[in-house]
Amino acid sequence: MVFLTSSPCFGDTNVVPEELPTVNVKILITYHSLTDNTAKMAQGVAEGARSMEEVVVVVKPVSAVTANDLFSSDAIIVGSPVYWSNMAGEVKTFFDNWQFKFGVYPEFKMRDKVGAAFSTGGGRSNGKELTMLTILSAMLGNQMIVVSGGGAFGASATTEGESPGIDAYEYNEAQTLGRRVAEVASLVKGGQLRQTRKTSP
Repeated sequence: MVFLTSSPCFGDTNVVPEELPTVNVKILITYHSLTDNTAKMAQGVAEGARSMEEVVVVVKPVSAVTANDLFSSDAIIVGSPVYWSNMAGEVKTFFDNWQFKFGVYPEFKMRDKVGAAFSTGGGRSNGKELTMLTILSAMLGNQMIVVSGGGAFGASATTEGESPGIDAYEYNEAQTLGRRVAEVASLVKGGQLRQTRKTSP
């Protein structure tokens, strides 16, 4: 049972509770796309993230991401088409650049940032989950906080068959992933701000 009183300090009604910090979260959504299917999923992810207040979203191809994009973001969501049951070579190069171009190691500069993945592929069982897992494993190796949403490992879409492209259900999965990442990133950053306030002189 919780008892609430009108004042935390023995009737001193002038005491104001500590104001919680405003959380402004920046989310980077980056992807590789030749057929625009993965790019369309990225837009769905962005819509979901923007449905949360105090969230800034940046969407760009992996080839255009800079070191500042990475380090200034609180969360990174990476999307790739399936190439032979794995992430596209361009996305793998993007992760390789974290070390060889952007210098994230050995300081683990991506540590405690939130990460997530999405993928697109022609067939229902052609490796979309494996592709997302390879993306997430790269993030785990950098000590990021990995989350899922939309599906067990992230959002995905089957882009060939009777209804080629991204259907409404798959687009909704992408939106769900974006919102979940925004929610978790807000919680993580809010906790970090509170901890900083407690430890600051």
